[in-house]
Amino acid sequence: MNQRQLFLQHVAQTSDAPLALEIVKAEGSTLWDADGKSFIDLIAGISVCNIGHRHPAVTEAIKTQADQYLHLLVYGELVETPQVAYAQHLTQHLPGSLNSVYFTNSGAEATEGAMKLAKRYTNRTQIIAFNQSYHGSTQGALSIIGDEYWRNAYRPLLPGILHLNYNSLNDLKHITAETACVIAETIQAERGVIVPSKAWMQALRKKCTEMDCLLVLDEIQTGFGRTGSLWGFQEFEVIPDIVLLGKALGGGMPLGGFVADKKIMRSLTSNPVLGHITTFGGHPVSCAAGLAAMKALQEENIINRVKEKENLFLSLLKHTQIKAVRSAGLLIAIEFESFEKNKAIIDRCIEGGVLTDWFLFAPECMRIAPPLNINNEEITRACGVIINAIGKE
Repeated sequence: MNQRQLFLQHVAQTSDAPLALEIVKAEGSTLWDADGKSFIDLIAGISVCNIGHRHPAVTEAIKTQADQYLHLLVYGELVETPQVAYAQHLTQHLPGSLNSVYFTNSGAEATEGAMKLAKRYTNRTQIIAFNQSYHGSTQGALSIIGDEYWRNAYRPLLPGILHLNYNSLNDLKHITAETACVIAETIQAERGVIVPSKAWMQALRKKCTEMDCLLVLDEIQTGFGRTGSLWGFQEFEVIPDIVLLGKALGGGMPLGGFVADKKIMRSLTSNPVLGHITTFGGHPVSCAAGLAAMKALQEENIINRVKEKENLFLSLLKHTQIKAVRSAGLLIAIEFESFEKNKAIIDRCIEGGVLTDWFLFAPECMRIAPPLNINNEEITRACGVIINAIGKE
């Protein structure tokens, strides 16, 4: 059997029709398959590769750390230089109250940890999330996903979960003294890039403060420059009590994390001891790669050009069959009339050498979330392929 057949036979499938492209090399914003065909990558591993594939600083950091040590012991027991260095660097570029990092393996695990932390710190049980939100697929994260289609097959889920309408000022009245935390995406990505009003985000922050509950902002997709600022919440002039990180956090390696004030995070150290534990969370190679990626993101001034590149995409993505284009930096949704139309266009884009995809809660929308250092020529070529694919409909 060839590699594709072996993939279908032995690797667990999550859909009936996986893309099944056999990628053999990736660099910058380009992927190559086994036949030598190249693709402009417009999804960056779903907002993972913010500084592109195989950035030299990242690959060098991985090699250097691999020469020193790999896994040593469960997370949090030994002083591991890559973890310490990355935690220090992260907290130096976050508000002062976000000064303690718990590294996990993924964004979903960061969600799980933050849910436990909020319940433990507040001694409350209710968790509020929002309709059409996405925070991961593990049982706890699934409980707060804001879409019944995805939840229903796995019930019963966690009790004490309340879903409100995102960007609704009226719904904030449901946040009470019984609420442990409110978990919100800074920008709803899987809904097709829905940006809340600044007034709503600030009202949410104010209500959580009044009720003495924790505000948890999910920056798993929007962090590390995706929206045009280092953290998406900066654009709303709010500071969360806990921030969730993942995807680009590891620079292409598996890594997640949740960050809070030390006084909150200490709730996990006693009653019970080891209140949250992970074997591989904060793996030293992942932390070394992530630190190198974050430094490159900052030192190469990549974030400063995100808005300019967003505007270039918006200027080129014009067609009568496009119903809407919504964007937050280089997180962009192109809306068509149906999933069927969108999927047909996506398939033609892939045939034309542009890799793109759709959104979980907005299947009628095409996802554009390329490496942030994609160049203007690549953007222009990719948009030409998209417009040509639409024109064939």
